[in-house]
Amino acid sequence: MTSPHRPATLDDVARLADVSRSTASRVVAGSGFASPAARDRVLAAVNRLGYVPNATARALVRGGGGVRLVVAVSGVTAAVLDDPYVDRVVGAAARACASYPVGVVLHWLPLHGSAALARIAQDRGVAGVVLVNATEPLLDSIPPGLRGRVASIGIGSPTVPSFDVDNASGAGQVVRHLYAAGRRRIAMVTGPRWLSCAGRAVGAYRRIMREAGLPVRLVPGDFTAGRGRAAAGELLARWPDTDAVFAVSDLTALGVIAGLGETGVRVPADIAVAGFDDIPQAALNTPALTTASHPVGPIAAAAATAVLHGRPVPPVTSFPSALVRRTSA
Repeated sequence: MTSPHRPATLDDVARLADVSRSTASRVVAGSGFASPAARDRVLAAVNRLGYVPNATARALVRGGGGVRLVVAVSGVTAAVLDDPYVDRVVGAAARACASYPVGVVLHWLPLHGSAALARIAQDRGVAGVVLVNATEPLLDSIPPGLRGRVASIGIGSPTVPSFDVDNASGAGQVVRHLYAAGRRRIAMVTGPRWLSCAGRAVGAYRRIMREAGLPVRLVPGDFTAGRGRAAAGELLARWPDTDAVFAVSDLTALGVIAGLGETGVRVPADIAVAGFDDIPQAALNTPALTTASHPVGPIAAAAATAVLHGRPVPPVTSFPSALVRRTSA
C-alpha cells in the first residue's frame, strides 16, 4: 500500500496487480497488448490506489498539446484575479513551464471551492495545480486524484507542500524600522481575516508592539489600494495621534498615502507609511515607499516546478524578506 502522504505511482500499481511495469503502463495508456486478466487486475489496482497518470510525463512522451498547469487563486470574488500579485505568479509559473509542452491557465476559486477543485481533478489535461491564498478548508478538500500534483503559495497541509515568503520576519523588520525612526504610535492595516498566511504579519506586529509597551492599533484591509485609502480616514478618526502606518501590502500602503494626502497629512513628516511586497510602483511613488521584499517570482517558480516534477519536496519552503528603505518612512 502507498503512504497517505504521497501519491500512488505506476510501480505501486504494477506491484499490486502483480504485473510488469510495462504491462501496467500499456493498460493505463490504453495502448498495446495486455491479457484480459492482467488488464482487469491493473484497472482494479488503479481504482484501489487512486492512481492518476502524471499529465506532464504524458505530454513529454507524446509531445501532445493541451496539457495545463492551473494557477488557482482563492478569493471572495473573481476580482482577486485583478491583483498585480497574481500577474507575477502567473508570469513566473509560465516561465517555469517554458521547457515543457505545458501551458498555464488562471482559475478563480471561491472561498469554499471544493466543487471547483473536484472539476479540475477530473480534467485529464491538468498537469497539476498551484494554489494561491489557500485556506485550511480548501486544503482539506483536495481530491485524492490531485494529491502529489498540488503545491500551495501560502499555507500548506500534510499532503500539500507550502512555498511562501517569511512575512513574519519581513513585517518585523518594517515595524522595528519605524520604531527605530522614533515612531511610537504605529497603526497597521491588515490583510483579509480569512487568509491565514496574512495573520503571520499581524502576529509579528502585535508581538513587537507589546514588547515595546506600545498600543496595538489594527484596521482591517483586503490588499487593495481602495481599502487603504478608506483605512487612512478610519485610523485618523480613531487615533488622531498616529505617527506611522504599516500596511500588509504595497497597494494598500499606496492607498493609505493617497488617503492621508487628501486630508492634508504629510508623509513622512506627519505620518510615516510602509508597506510589504516591493512592487514596481513602490519605488515610483512620491514619496517612494519603504517596504519589505517579497520574492514572488522565485516562490511561484519553485511551486510550479515542484508540481511539474512530481518529486517529494519539504513540507514548507520559506523565502526570506528584507527591509527596503525609501523616503515614506
